[in-house]
Amino acid sequence: MSETKIIKLGILGFGVVGQGVWKNIKNHEAALKKELGVTVEIVKAAVKDLGKSRDIEIPSDKLTDDPASIVNDPSIDIICELIGGTTLAKDLTLQALRNGKIVVTANKALICDHGAELFAVAQENDTEYFFEASVAGGIPIIKVLRESLLANNILSVVGILNGTSNYILTRMEKEGLPFEEILKEARALGYVEADEALDLDGIDAAHKTAIIAYLAHNKWVSIDDMVTEGIRSITTNDIDAARRLGFKIKLLAKITLNTEENLLSVSVYPSLISTNETLANVDDVFNGISITGDVVGNSVLIGRGAGQDPTSSSVISDICDAIKILQGAPKWTHSPSTEDNLRIATLDKITGTFYMRLIVKDQSGVLAEITNAMADHDISIATVLQDEVPNKNIASIILTTHETNEASIDKVIKAINALPSCLEEPVLLRIFDNGQ
Repeated sequence: MSETKIIKLGILGFGVVGQGVWKNIKNHEAALKKELGVTVEIVKAAVKDLGKSRDIEIPSDKLTDDPASIVNDPSIDIICELIGGTTLAKDLTLQALRNGKIVVTANKALICDHGAELFAVAQENDTEYFFEASVAGGIPIIKVLRESLLANNILSVVGILNGTSNYILTRMEKEGLPFEEILKEARALGYVEADEALDLDGIDAAHKTAIIAYLAHNKWVSIDDMVTEGIRSITTNDIDAARRLGFKIKLLAKITLNTEENLLSVSVYPSLISTNETLANVDDVFNGISITGDVVGNSVLIGRGAGQDPTSSSVISDICDAIKILQGAPKWTHSPSTEDNLRIATLDKITGTFYMRLIVKDQSGVLAEITNAMADHDISIATVLQDEVPNKNIASIILTTHETNEASIDKVIKAINALPSCLEEPVLLRIFDNGQ
């Protein structure tokens, strides 16, 4: 009887996810061997500090502080890049690909910034670059787009892709607590990235959205080409106003294909979403993604968007796919489009309805000034709410609009902000319409 083949694995970075990969491969060693017909051996894990205590026990001879030694080890078949960042991680990934190794990653920022180059190098060296764990933790969105929906033209993808912002907005809604108080608790729980802008300003979600847009439409979209906003401006007043209008507020990523004009719009921003929508009820640290294809119609995936086990599950899924390729399964070819027929939509081509909260002087004629500013840009008002505020000289006005475009709404916000009666910068939110 022939011996079972051994597939050798190296891990770069041994933080929460790296330890999860080690733990779950070891815990499911027999099941993986039965399913794949091979033994998965973790040869080495690269760490910054060899003496650091860790949550799992690992033999000292399995650790190294020299990640290049793993990348250049000819016996290792698959590299798991779990370092993060876009400098050392990029250099090591490129070297691994040039050495002909398959690379599995959870590094969304690296893919977003350098994906085209990395995929090209993988192709040049007849190898593969897998990245299921880079988006939405344990939700298999990449595999769904890459394999399950190949027969579809993807018309739209809408998603809650950042668990931290969703956790903050959920607690603001359910408990009526202010943003800063919830943020402080989220920090204490370890939910917030060291660079808080990634979570709070929509950047983390934008990285993930760029990856999804590439998979759905074979085109790289720069964050500079997206409308990207975060949740820092959201107050409990906005949460309450949304509730009265029949909405919740969620940070939504939105990718929409205009098939008539061959335009692609890609955005990340807080939106009012009807409480009747499935995504409106995805709360806390969970992620949810709604995909609409021209064949399958609408599908929704919901699951944990981060954490050791969900993310390591996705990493191990990619390791399994890598092993299948090493055993002769077809490769997945990465070929970003170089054609110009699919264009990124400009702001005047991105339409929708909007919510505005204005803090203004409580005096006659102010609403007329606002209405005139909106009329000057062909924007009509759908609803008006006025909230009481403790200061009798100040009024809080909440408006929703009929359909307009991003270019016009940007101009009117600037015009209203310039009015002497406007006391604070207006808060602008989009209203999600599943029919758009």
